[in-house]
Amino acid sequence: MHAILITGATGNVGAALAEQLLAQGGSVRLGMRNPRPEATRPGAEAVRLDFADPTSFAPALTGVQRLFLMRPPAIADTKRYLNPLVDAARTAGVQQIVFLSLLGAERNSVVPHYAVERYLEQSGLGWTFVRPSFFMQNLSTTHRDEIRRQSEIIVPAGNGRTSFIDVRDIAAVAARTLTEEGHIGQAYALTGDEALSYHDAARLLSAELGRPIVYRRPSLLRFVRHRRTMGDAWAYILVMVGIYTTARLGLAATVTATTRSMLGRPTITLAQFIADERAAWL
Repeated sequence: MHAILITGATGNVGAALAEQLLAQGGSVRLGMRNPRPEATRPGAEAVRLDFADPTSFAPALTGVQRLFLMRPPAIADTKRYLNPLVDAARTAGVQQIVFLSLLGAERNSVVPHYAVERYLEQSGLGWTFVRPSFFMQNLSTTHRDEIRRQSEIIVPAGNGRTSFIDVRDIAAVAARTLTEEGHIGQAYALTGDEALSYHDAARLLSAELGRPIVYRRPSLLRFVRHRRTMGDAWAYILVMVGIYTTARLGLAATVTATTRSMLGRPTITLAQFIADERAAWL
């Protein structure tokens, strides 16, 4: 198996991808801003990779043939921070970049993923786009505290439905695109097998946790104020607003058969995810 460098290696998808590739006996390199022994998985090599420090790119990419590229949530200026890494990958002889994009990114120029896709398409590198719907894990990470402390989901998604997907399923698809031939130049729209509203998510959380969790369809203003009190930067909040607006407009309800087809099994359900992650909200 080719040497594979994973950016965002300690994040939801990156960590799950590393686990799956290592289980397959892959040669895995974990790109981290500050490599730490406790964050390194057995069998993987941890290297320093800081999007804000281009001098870290070449050493991290040496000997790498395939790269899993994830945009850190706090980075909105992809031209400044991601494009130089793509250029360095081309110089280093990387053969394929698998980019973790977003469902519908090709039609949504507001989100940063759109610009990254366009840059990769004209980069001269082999590319693959993995375009998942909303991560189920957002509920146990980004929105964990509001659910745990306030028993409320605070997202400006209105009554829109979302085809939630578990990052474990995303990682399983990404692992295939990185280890098999035939995926260069392909874009995969990944969703779960059902589209649910955040009212549904609140109901499932309530059933699992044994206490009422509510979703009150907060306004954009309330959402922005809430995220500011959480310490989020304006650029990050604006990206989130753009993404949740797609849900509010009904554009996140698309259900595709791609994930099920590529994995040869049903996708992980939101109910199963909530059961698995129950401790996050206690």
